[in-house]
Amino acid sequence: MPCPSSCPPGLLALMAPGLALIATFSLPSQAGDRRALPVEKPSGVKGRTLILLDVNTKSPVRIISENFLSLQLDPSIIHDGWLDFLSSRRLVTLARGLAPAFLRFAGKRTDFLQFHNVKNPAKSRGGPGPDYYLKNYEDARSLDKLYNFADCSGLHLIFALNALRRNPNNSWNSSNALSLLKYSASKKYNISWELGNEPNNYRTLIGRSVNGSQLGKDYTQLRSLLQLIRTYSRAHLYGPNIGRPRKNVIAFLEGFMKVAGGTVDAVTWQHYYIDGRVAKVTDFLKTRLLDTLSDQIRKIQKVVNTYTPGKKIWLEGVGMTSAGGMNNLSDSYAAGFLWLNTLGLLASQGIDVVVRHSFLDHGHNHLVDQNFNPLPDYWLSLLYKRLIGPKVLAIHVAGLQRKPRPGRVIRDKLRIYAHCTSYHNHNYVRGSITLYIINLHRSRKKIKLAGTLRDKIVHQYLLQPYGKDGLHSKSVQLNGQPLAMVDDGTLPELKPRPLRAGRTLVIPPLTMSFYVVKNVNALACRYR
Repeated sequence: MPCPSSCPPGLLALMAPGLALIATFSLPSQAGDRRALPVEKPSGVKGRTLILLDVNTKSPVRIISENFLSLQLDPSIIHDGWLDFLSSRRLVTLARGLAPAFLRFAGKRTDFLQFHNVKNPAKSRGGPGPDYYLKNYEDARSLDKLYNFADCSGLHLIFALNALRRNPNNSWNSSNALSLLKYSASKKYNISWELGNEPNNYRTLIGRSVNGSQLGKDYTQLRSLLQLIRTYSRAHLYGPNIGRPRKNVIAFLEGFMKVAGGTVDAVTWQHYYIDGRVAKVTDFLKTRLLDTLSDQIRKIQKVVNTYTPGKKIWLEGVGMTSAGGMNNLSDSYAAGFLWLNTLGLLASQGIDVVVRHSFLDHGHNHLVDQNFNPLPDYWLSLLYKRLIGPKVLAIHVAGLQRKPRPGRVIRDKLRIYAHCTSYHNHNYVRGSITLYIINLHRSRKKIKLAGTLRDKIVHQYLLQPYGKDGLHSKSVQLNGQPLAMVDDGTLPELKPRPLRAGRTLVIPPLTMSFYVVKNVNALACRYR
């Protein structure tokens, strides 16, 4: 099936990005300490605090996947009929901008979809119409459209199979999955696989539970099926895609890892920050909320390293809010603070891939709306992909320190992360470094580059809300110029603002920004 005309080969390499890792504040003598230290002006001190920033350029502290920032499509997008809209030239252009990446097709409806190898289920079954069947069936035509969209966009498809088809003894009934596997193999589709979505929540969905050890057996069964099909004998398998790691979910994961820890290629879980039904714009500015993910990472890593030390871990299905999000909040500029911090935090703590839920039109957590217009988090993701490489660097910060009050936890409102600049960005020679900075203060902050970064030319990419809606805005500007697609087949040029060598970086309040430090010749960044 041909790609839309906007699919020129070779453009992928120009648009492909690297990935991120987070380095939080530490004094030079505490470079290994991951605890965030504040850089603040004590009350009563007049004038502005000057922050001194240096980066360890000798070796990376982490190396993450080239596909670190990846995407999810929720099966709910098929509720209005066929998936023909995935052939949209505009949509392919937007998706290609975020390549290379994984495209995970999964969500709550995953465990209710059944595959039928027919091109028109309504006609062949004499049913009420395609919309009815596509609420409950994944037909061959829809799978073709889905795969072609991923392939033409430079994305690798991960397909989650229905795990709720059960035999009387509660083991997985794989007959329908086998039909889908045989069909996709006949088409030579290069797909990776999962089984189910958030299995710890099945009792809530259908009043029937599957424990971790049983799901582990089901994954072992799926691996055996894949090995019987030549096309998928070496296909990757990911799971179990559990929810937030509370006590019962940790027990579920332990049961799974005992049985299938060696079967999966990466261990996966989900995270949503806020209940979308009660979210307020100020929630996205709370440092306590930004830091909730760290504890979850530690819990997941502890279990995984107990059973399969060194196994890759993915955060698969992350959204700023649950319950589908909230209009003018989770799809606004304000939500970007959580999203960019999530990317930094996960990279710095060694999470290999993060899958954003959702790329398109699922509630209000998406990157692209139902009219195929890119939202603020899309532009933020595009900048990240263009500028950030997979090697994470440690940073060193010095400045005036606010003294902690007894019993009060001080958290960072200024967050700085550093990576090698993406090798795919041919505007910068290897050895360059990219900083990305979140300023949650309501005042501007000044940063002076020191050490290896001193007196280097810097390119600024400052992302701010555009229009009168402020933090609620669904439009953004880059260095003062509004961002919009040129046409359905062309993304805008992301033009930097060059800063003279040695100039102090001035970070405006409540903004996100990227700074490429050119020609550093960093040893950690010279080679892939």
